[in-house]
Amino acid sequence: MVHLLLVEDDATIRAALIRALGEQGHAVSSASTGGQGLQIAVQERPDLVVLDLGLPDLDGREVLSMLRAVTDVPVIVATARDGDPEIVAALEAGADDYLVKPFSAVQLRARIGAVLRRAGAGPDDDPSVVVGGLRIDPRSREAVLDGEPLELTPREFDLLHYLAARAGQVVSKRELSTEVWRAPYGGADKTVDVHLSWLRRKLGETAQQPRFLHTVRGVGVKLSPPMA
Repeated sequence: MVHLLLVEDDATIRAALIRALGEQGHAVSSASTGGQGLQIAVQERPDLVVLDLGLPDLDGREVLSMLRAVTDVPVIVATARDGDPEIVAALEAGADDYLVKPFSAVQLRARIGAVLRRAGAGPDDDPSVVVGGLRIDPRSREAVLDGEPLELTPREFDLLHYLAARAGQVVSKRELSTEVWRAPYGGADKTVDVHLSWLRRKLGETAQQPRFLHTVRGVGVKLSPPMA
């Protein structure tokens, strides 16, 4: 799974892109300011950064220059600035591609794939799943939250990994029973509810104040990164 960092100050656009990219199978971290984006880029080492230029604290080209000073992570500039001088300046500053708003999630997905192919990266390089500050490694069966290891039972790990691998998607309790518990026709919702409750406690949240696990009443549950 590819880990993306989205640096976008518009909350509506940010939420829509997080949802769309999550549905495409990507793990997405997000930031609403350049400073926050730089911090996340250094700490989480994403596979690719989608960067808006019109940020409230720093100009996007300044953020791009700072990124290039510390990492060679691929960067797609996504902005409303459509003039040739802006495009040329961003590319010369180190951007790998430039996408002008408005654009569709399909267009962005195609650009992401193309840039990663040129960079020689891909979703199979590392099977770890990253959602915000949460990293799950299925090889070692270890989960880390904000740098701290989580003490999970085997079932809790399987449940967390299944939801994180589908970040942004609503998963029904029947599907969880079938795929995580391997119940042939879906098990009891109560079993899923109890394990979700235990998992929430270990993630430092409650059903009333969720961070990662969000209940969609009458449908199921989804795991998504905390909003910036």
